[in-house]
Amino acid sequence: MSDNGFKEKAKGAGNKIKGEAKDQWGSATNDSSKKADGKLDKVKGEFQDSVGDSKNKNHKNKD
Repeated sequence: MSDNGFKEKAKGAGNKIKGEAKDQWGSATNDSSKKADGKLDKVKGEFQDSVGDSKNKNHKNKD
């Protein structure tokens, strides 16, 4: 059974939120390592979101 990209989009949203929190914490504490971790999580989230979109498009094309 296909998840229609929902799982990837949900993971992506979680990683973007987590990344934003790390980025903000790094800014507040002047921790460049934490900021970098946050930016990486946000990029990972964007990628997962794109994968979810792609799965959704592929699923729609099969219908």
